[in-house]
Amino acid sequence: MLVKGRMSAPIISTTADTQIMEAMDVMKQNNIRRMPVLDKKGKLIGIVSDKDLLNAAPSDATSLSVWEVNYLVARIRVKDVMTKEVMTVSGDTPVEEAARMMADSKIGGLPVVLDDEVVGLITETDLFKLLVELMGAREMGVRVTATVPDKLGELDDITHAIAKAGGSFIAFGQFNGDDTAHRIVTFKVTGMTADEVKTAVSPVVDEITDVRECCS
Repeated sequence: MLVKGRMSAPIISTTADTQIMEAMDVMKQNNIRRMPVLDKKGKLIGIVSDKDLLNAAPSDATSLSVWEVNYLVARIRVKDVMTKEVMTVSGDTPVEEAARMMADSKIGGLPVVLDDEVVGLITETDLFKLLVELMGAREMGVRVTATVPDKLGELDDITHAIAKAGGSFIAFGQFNGDDTAHRIVTFKVTGMTADEVKTAVSPVVDEITDVRECCS
């Protein structure tokens, strides 16, 4: 799956000279947490988040009068608080690569650029929605977490065991184990009870650490 299939579009953007309170209002009205900052030609020159704007506003503990506060806030523009060095991705970037970039850099969103034009925004919320789909969180079924040896054919053994018992997969994911010799798998199946799933896969895994019926 590629970024272009999961990004938020069209984008809501702002300009460098926008007052921070105005930018904050736009974010609140549209229920968003960050906006690309574009110049007059529509070129990306920065990105600003709700945290950037909130950190720029005076604290409630300030000793300034309301008039002084309003005067100071009115002078602060998006350009004063935005991040100028912006990481971007293309629409053809794999979603997992975008997720890795965000996790490694501790950022919550990446502008999606095509021919120097911002065409979308991929955010942590978009990735959370994808995780919900990948793990079948909105569908009822039997969810299993198990530890398996990291060897060729192990996943094939699990899928054949479920198929032979009459089950059907809703979701399947694998993750790093506690050591390099093992992997953790989490999957959800339908058409079987929890006991039936446990009986079917127990012979082909090292340990079942969790099995439950969920979720919708």
